[in-house]
Amino acid sequence: MSLDENLNRVLARHEELSSLMSSDTQRSADEFVKMSREYAELSPVVLGIIALRDAETELDDLQLMSNDPDADDEMRELAQEEHRELQGTLPELARAVQILLVPKDEVDTKNAILELRAGTGGDEAALFAADLFRMYQRYAETRKWKFEIMSMSEIGIGGIKEVIASVSGKDVFSRLKFESGVHRVQRVPATESGGRIHTSAATVAVMPEAEEVDVQIEGKDLRVDVFRASGPGGQSVNTTDSAVRITHIPTGIVVSQQDEKSQHKNRAKGMRVLRARIYEQRRQKLDDERSTARRSQVGSGDRSERIRTYNFPDRRVTDHRINLTVHKLDSILNGDMDVVVEALITEDQAQKLAQIN
Repeated sequence: MSLDENLNRVLARHEELSSLMSSDTQRSADEFVKMSREYAELSPVVLGIIALRDAETELDDLQLMSNDPDADDEMRELAQEEHRELQGTLPELARAVQILLVPKDEVDTKNAILELRAGTGGDEAALFAADLFRMYQRYAETRKWKFEIMSMSEIGIGGIKEVIASVSGKDVFSRLKFESGVHRVQRVPATESGGRIHTSAATVAVMPEAEEVDVQIEGKDLRVDVFRASGPGGQSVNTTDSAVRITHIPTGIVVSQQDEKSQHKNRAKGMRVLRARIYEQRRQKLDDERSTARRSQVGSGDRSERIRTYNFPDRRVTDHRINLTVHKLDSILNGDMDVVVEALITEDQAQKLAQIN
């Protein structure tokens, strides 16, 4: 289908939805909400199409004026100048419309569950995991997102073995979804007397936070075990069985939560993480089935995929999926991540555009 046919299809559907919603036909609340949502999603595309077609019409008018033998020289010259300017902006308008036509990931507007684990490299990997965690916290601050730690396992020297957090706000998942995978660091550890560069890693998983309507979990599918919360070294940190381990029997997914003193609160947090993991597992299965859609994404979202290297001696960060290298390691680790995030979003849009053109 050509771009013009695509645009006509969008305009026709938008008009059809407008007519359907204003008609007297009785509809269920769910049906009306679904139509309203589709209408709202198409509205910015329609505005873009109108702006593009208005510009194309104006370009034709200016061309006629430029070639009009009855027009005076000054008018023809002015028309030619405006024609050149409009010719320069027309490709931008066309590209903006094409980007609006790119199918949206239905979970882009959702909040996210962020999981971060130290990988190979011992204490140095745990220290690097802590650096990455602070990076995401600071990035959330710059975006005015809410950042809530759900559970954390630390080591004594300031490192993190594992942490789970929820991030909520505008466009959270759409901006964090490319962070899933293995992050690698190259640096001289503070404990290294010989000054040798070590390589260690941490694994990041970003999952859309699922609502109850997205993932319905039946009580019979759960096994819930309670136990006494333990701190570093395994010592008991409270005197009641407040820690919770939830097993989803059909998938085998297990979630443990012990940060709260209340068993009820630990169970509620555990269910949020469990729901997100089940939802993500289903999404991954669908992605595997839609192999062409999966190839059009930047990276696979696979936790085992090495996606980025943070090189301290050269102060550089390299994203291996899009061959992007920036010498801004300090500012990126301080939460100024947009230089990488925007590049990933742009590349993802370009790949999806190539699929529909």
